[in-house]
Amino acid sequence: MTVQAVPTVQIDNERVRVTEWRFAPGAETGFHEHGMDYVVVPSGDGRLKLVGPDGTISFAELKLGQSYTRKSGVKHNVINANDFEYAFVEIELKDR
Repeated sequence: MTVQAVPTVQIDNERVRVTEWRFAPGAETGFHEHGMDYVVVPSGDGRLKLVGPDGTISFAELKLGQSYTRKSGVKHNVINANDFEYAFVEIELKDR
């Protein structure tokens, strides 16, 4: 049985959507496509497994204090590759 990551929308207005994503060990977002540019703010150090639309697997090493950004159109499933709960905040930038 697949364990789903838990999204909690903190802000959703005309400019941004801010969502905390909380992952139990092995939890995943499910395959999705990002419709907006976004920034990821890690809540601590951790490792995420990324599965692309063609099944390609890569890993992202997230570090506390090292945010990153991606353009809209990214397609993937994000899986917690840690043996502990992991969380990050995603800030999606809406068109003005």
